This record gives sequence, structure tokens and C-alpha cells, in this order.
Amino acid sequence: MPTPVERPEDLTIDLVGPIELAPSLLEQLRKTRAQALRVLATESPVYGVNTGMGALSKVRLDEDEQRVHQRNLLLGRAVGGAPWLPYAESRAVVVARLRTFLTGDAGVSAELCAQLVALLNSGFAPAIPVGGAGSAGEIIPLAHAFGPLVGVGSVVDAEDKVRLASSWRRTASSFELGPKEGIALLAGIPGATGRAWLQIGVLERLLDRMGEVAAGAIAVVAASRDPYDPRTGRADALLAAEQARILQLAGTESNPSTLQAPISFRVVGHVVSHARRMVAELAAAVDRGLDGVTDSPALLGRDFVGTAGFHGIDLAAHCDHVVAALAHAAEVSAARLHRLLDPAVSGLPAQLARVPGPQAGLVPVHKRAVATVHALRRLTLPTAIGAMETSNGQEDVQTFCWEAVGGLGEAIRLTREVAAGELLAVHQAFALSGRPVPAGLRDLLDAVADVVPPIGADRPFGLDLQRILDTVL
Repeated sequence: MPTPVERPEDLTIDLVGPIELAPSLLEQLRKTRAQALRVLATESPVYGVNTGMGALSKVRLDEDEQRVHQRNLLLGRAVGGAPWLPYAESRAVVVARLRTFLTGDAGVSAELCAQLVALLNSGFAPAIPVGGAGSAGEIIPLAHAFGPLVGVGSVVDAEDKVRLASSWRRTASSFELGPKEGIALLAGIPGATGRAWLQIGVLERLLDRMGEVAAGAIAVVAASRDPYDPRTGRADALLAAEQARILQLAGTESNPSTLQAPISFRVVGHVVSHARRMVAELAAAVDRGLDGVTDSPALLGRDFVGTAGFHGIDLAAHCDHVVAALAHAAEVSAARLHRLLDPAVSGLPAQLARVPGPQAGLVPVHKRAVATVHALRRLTLPTAIGAMETSNGQEDVQTFCWEAVGGLGEAIRLTREVAAGELLAVHQAFALSGRPVPAGLRDLLDAVADVVPPIGADRPFGLDLQRILDTVL
């Protein structure tokens, strides 16, 4: 049975099965569409409907030109190419576009929304280029995203195989864009919003895992638990909760002769809680992108109003904040990994090797983490710096929001790699120490043991790291 969508907020990123728009919502869309058509019938200039676009907005279009203009908007801007977004991200773009349409601001038809629903239910998603969005909004990726609605371009299936748009159109009825609908498909920043929306759950899971991995490092070296006293979060409820979680995971047994572990161990609560705060702020920016006025021109009351909803500085900046928080968390994780290799900190054989000297142990794992952190650092440059004029000066600034969310996805991938390295070291450290695994960490370390055979000698640890990435993190 399809999941009914009765209100815009009912359409969420985690709806993976078929959906359908409730009759009441379709009726509301028909009412706003009727109002939009009444405004357009007055022949007042409406940007992108009876005028050209960008620097050509002063050019009025006659009736014949208007009839083909909305489809042409998609054709002339599809200048991107491979590599394409993976299926899940492309689908997220369509979900976000539909969600913004359901507010009524775009004034599009119920039939266009039904076409987006059909695309979501088809098992295909549009083939959208990963890069190349050098405009004030997202017109290039969005032209690729919605060309398939009119039989143009390509789609990807759930296995990321690229097919011609006709693969989807065979299952869809004939459809033509009406007045205002082409420019509506290209308006705003639904692409970056949908892709960031998709990453929120990924980020929350990653930070949960990073806290667990760090707690494992704390437990295996018997670090003092003083830095994790929840009372240290007196002015910060999020920090206090994270400190309590660390103690619950790592247990309370510590070495009384060790007053201070290295800083990378002591700051776990602060690092993870800060990253969680940045993710929460990104989630709020996503909500604003979904529920705010992002269409331009937007149907607000009885008139179309030109807006700047395409200027995604809010979302771009919050993506950048999360990337910086992840880079710092990865740096701290790599530092802990290095300390775990040091007998002075761990009390274990050098480099966590069974036979130090003849065996290198996990030093190469740390070296990979160092390279990964270096790559992460390069992603922390603010995205919205470096505007360049386009469209003969009509578009003279950009936020590169599309690129910002792409950078966020890459930062997540790299941070997971570093966390996998630390987790492998924690796994080996417990094996060498013979210390009992705290109850709060047993599920995590059992999951590692299920896919990582006992380490008795050097081997290609990249295979172990990949198994951890595939099944544990």
C-alpha cells in the first residue's frame, strides 16, 4: 500500500516505498494552480514565464514562444555530464523538489506533482551531474533532474546503472509542462537541500559510532574518567549528556596512577557534542529550505513575487560548519590512534604488534589515517568564497551550495575511514591486553570480531578496514 501524503511535512526523506498524494492535498494544489493561472492571464510580466531568463529578462515572449519556453528551459541548461550522483542522492533531490511544490508557492499543477510522485515510485531517479553548478542557484543540475519528465536526458536505477529517460517514460503517461512549470522546476535549492537532508541520519549514526570508538580507546588504556564527569557540562546540556554517555559506554574502571591521558582522550565529549550541535543546526537549515519561500517568482497571496530563495548561504554555511567539525573530530581520532600504538600510553606491545620489530603492527593504518585527515583539511575552505560573474553580470555572486553539500558527503566518507582505523586499533588493543570489554561496548566490538579475524601478524589491513566500513560503521 502506498504511504499517503496529506501535508507537505508528511513527505520525509526516509519514505522508501511508494507514496501517493492525498485527495485533499491535490485539491489544494489545484486551487493554488488556478490562482497562478489567473495572475498569468493578466499578461503582467512574470519572470521566466512570459519573459526571457537572466540577462534576457527584459525580452517579452509572444504566445507561441511561451508555449515552448518551459520545456526549452530544461533543454538549454542541461550542460552537465558524468559522473552522476548515486541513486539515493538523486532521489533525494526529487523528494525535496516535490516537498517544496506542496507548499503551493510555485503555483504548479497537481498533474506535475503527480509526475514527480510517479518518478519516485518508478525505481528510477534522474541522472544528475555531481559537479558543474556554477550559477546563482542550481539550474544546471535541476535541468538534468527534471528533463526526464519531458522525455529528455537519462535516469539511474537503484544499482546506479544509467539508462535513457525513455526507460522511465515507458511507465509514465504523456505529459507536457504548463505555464510557469519549467522555471518552477529550476528554482531554489532543492538539490542541495535534499542531499543534505539525506545526510542528517548518516551523520547522526557516524557521531554515535565515533563516540563509541573513542570510549573503547578510553577503556582499553584505562584513562582517568574525571574529564567525562557530567557535572563538567553545567552550562551545556548537550555536553553533559555526551559525557554521561561516554561513562556509560567506557565504564568507570581507570588506572589510579594515571591522572591525565593525552588530550585526544580527554576532549572526546567536547568534540562529539560540538559536532552534534553542528549537525542539529544543519538539520534546522534543511527545514528552512524545505518550508521557506525558495521559489522565484513565488505565488504569495494573489501575486507572483521575485525572491532570492536560490541564494543558499544558510545551507552552504551550515554544511561547511559540519565539515569543519568532522575534520576536527577526525584529527582527534587519528591522534588517539597514534597514542594507542605507543606503549607509554597503552601499556601494550609497540605499535600493537604481536611481535614488535619483525612486525610493523598497525603503524601503516595510522599513516593512512594521516593522509585521510590531510584530505579532510582541504575540504574545510569556506564554500561561498570566490564569487564569479555569470549571465553577463546578471548573476554576479554565488554560494556554491551544491558544491558545499558535495563536500559534506566527501567529508563524511573520509571521517568514516579515520574512525575505522581507530576502531581496528581498539579491537587489537583489547585483544592484546586481555582486559574485559565494558558492557556498553560489547555489541560494537563483537561486530568487529565477526568480520576481522584475530591479528597475529602483519597482513593487508586495508581489507579489514573495508569490512569494518561495510558492516560496522
